[in-house]
Amino acid sequence: MAERLNLPRMSDTMEEGVIANMLIKVGDVVKPGSVIAEVETDKATMDLEIFQSGTILHVQAKSGDSIPVNGLLAIIGKPGEDFQSLLVDAPTPKAEDKKEEASVHTTAEIPQAITQETNGQSTDSKTKASPLAKKIANDNNIRLDNIQGSGDDGRIVKKDIEHAIQNGGVQVSTPAPITMNSLPVGAESYEDVPVSQMRKVIAKRLAESMYTAPHFYLTIEVNMDNAKLAREQMNAISPVKISFNDIVIKACAAALKKHPYVNASWLGDKIRINHHVNIGMAVAVPDGLVVPVIRSADILSLSQIAMSSKTFADKAKNKQILPDDMKGNTFSISNLGMMGIEEFTAIINPPDACIMAVGAMKEVVIVRNGSFSASSVMKLTLSCDHRVVDGAVGSAFLADVKKYIENPVNMLV
Repeated sequence: MAERLNLPRMSDTMEEGVIANMLIKVGDVVKPGSVIAEVETDKATMDLEIFQSGTILHVQAKSGDSIPVNGLLAIIGKPGEDFQSLLVDAPTPKAEDKKEEASVHTTAEIPQAITQETNGQSTDSKTKASPLAKKIANDNNIRLDNIQGSGDDGRIVKKDIEHAIQNGGVQVSTPAPITMNSLPVGAESYEDVPVSQMRKVIAKRLAESMYTAPHFYLTIEVNMDNAKLAREQMNAISPVKISFNDIVIKACAAALKKHPYVNASWLGDKIRINHHVNIGMAVAVPDGLVVPVIRSADILSLSQIAMSSKTFADKAKNKQILPDDMKGNTFSISNLGMMGIEEFTAIINPPDACIMAVGAMKEVVIVRNGSFSASSVMKLTLSCDHRVVDGAVGSAFLADVKKYIENPVNMLV
């Protein structure tokens, strides 16, 4: 009997998905485990596998369409089966102009049309390839249609791209980017940049957080001299390199156990105090920001935290992170110190009651024992939801974080 293949909810916050690549056509025979589409959700681009077997009788969605959760993608059944009744009330996909190449508009007449072709997208869009393979190909300016895939049905996978790069046996395209020099002198121009699903959801959730949670901010300065020395000694024996961010995560995890209201959530008619400590770690990716979660951070060693944070950072940047990796946070940390930002405030990441913003270390002159000396300091800013956390509670939490970072041995015993 013919049945609908609907778009499932692929992340906890997903309301719709953009079909990055539709991999099936009418007449295709599929089986359980077949990948029928690559779907861009609010958090990642993922392969959509099915659990049915049969023949594709109808394809409703096309590459570039925006489909709501439970919207119709295709119909599967036996050849010749009547499926018209399954099309009733089928959501009409919304063609996404944003999936087309960005256009450049000017107020002056351009002598000839300016077009931008990036990595052969016009041909690559019809080529079957995994999201990771596409990213690696894009990063290396490689045309997918010049590569023979080794996956199912000739699908291009990561190892195919890596093999092509190593052997130089592919044709590399050189995109011709539009520059200001391409335009007549005095011409005004602009570029419409497509909004990804991830960016749309980031905008929605953070706007809701900013305008529903009454934020207030607390900043403290931390002396990093002992932390620098301790890190150097620990890295001499640690199986993985420990970063200052890992030390901050461990310090926050230890302090959260002492200040449960900071490790809490506002649920409207009640406050949920979490007894477990799951710390979200903000990671910048090309489309925006993802927050993978280091679970049970309070019982992990520093080397275990370092391993988890490195793994999540690599997965996020390679678009391999999964929705389950970003669930269950009870507190979050955002670190812009490596970008030279000395101090900033972060927007609370729901459902957390607080988020910690970590700035850069800098050298300052301090008075110690009546004489001047150089010292390394770093500023931490805690954003608090005033519905859950009061100033005194947040201040006490920050004081303990400062104590742990300034004397790392305190959080190791």
